[in-house]
Amino acid sequence: MKVLVVEDEHRIAQAIKEGLTDEGYAVDVAYDGDEGYASAKAEDYDAILMDVMMPGMSGIEVTKKLRSEGNHTPILLLTAKSLSRDVVSGLDAGADDYLPKPFSFDV
Repeated sequence: MKVLVVEDEHRIAQAIKEGLTDEGYAVDVAYDGDEGYASAKAEDYDAILMDVMMPGMSGIEVTKKLRSEGNHTPILLLTAKSLSRDVVSGLDAGADDYLPKPFSFDV
C-alpha cells in the first residue's frame, strides 16, 4: 500500500513516515500543500494523510481541488484544529476522515 504524507512540520512528517514504514507501507512525504498536490497528481496513492494548515495550499484547498478533478483517493486530514466546525469543514471539502493532533499512532 502506497501512502502520501503531506505535513509541513518535518519532525512530525518523519515520525508518521517511520511509523507507517514499520507497518509495511510505502510512504512518500511532501512538505507543503503545493508539493502535496503535485505529488497526488503525479502518482497513484492508496491513501493521503494531510495536514490542514500548511504553506502554499491548505489541506482543505488541496482536498477540494483533488476531489473536483475526480481524484477519489481516501484522504485523512491531520490537524491541531479540532472544533466541530473545523471537522465539518474538512469533511465538506471531501476528506474521508479527520484526526486532531496530537494523536496516538495506534489510533
